[in-house]
Amino acid sequence: MRIVRKPNYGGVVAFSLLMLLVAGFLYLRRNSLEFLYNKNMYAWIVVALILFMTSGQMWNHIRGPPFMQRHPQSKQWMYIHGSSQGQYVAETYIVMSLNLAVAIGFVMLNEAAKSTTESQKGRNKVMAIAGIILVAVFFSALKSIFRAKYQGYPYSFLFK
Repeated sequence: MRIVRKPNYGGVVAFSLLMLLVAGFLYLRRNSLEFLYNKNMYAWIVVALILFMTSGQMWNHIRGPPFMQRHPQSKQWMYIHGSSQGQYVAETYIVMSLNLAVAIGFVMLNEAAKSTTESQKGRNKVMAIAGIILVAVFFSALKSIFRAKYQGYPYSFLFK
């Protein structure tokens, strides 16, 4: 006896609904499509995609790890997996947030260096100092997480 499964059209239906939604949005905004030429919108989409991929979200999607677990001896919640061969979903969100903070710090440094008008010098100094602090602190936190997962890693910055 041969078992025949019906095809699953869920993906096709979801994609069709998404395309219908996009087409309806473009139809409603047909008189002002300037948002399609906005570089900032595409920049935020690219940054979000990079953060999504580099944080390990794809690994989570493929492997299906738990959100977090209790340590067997101490019974405390573990957000960071102790091994380099695993990762929790909470760890993904932590790494994504730290990477976002580093990216915001670099954007602040770039924006502070871009404008050279005399009236904005004080604001640029504050932005540059805040950008340096963001990059230093959050990159150091990323290094410390990496060091905790890979015990032989020799480098650290602010945090051990």
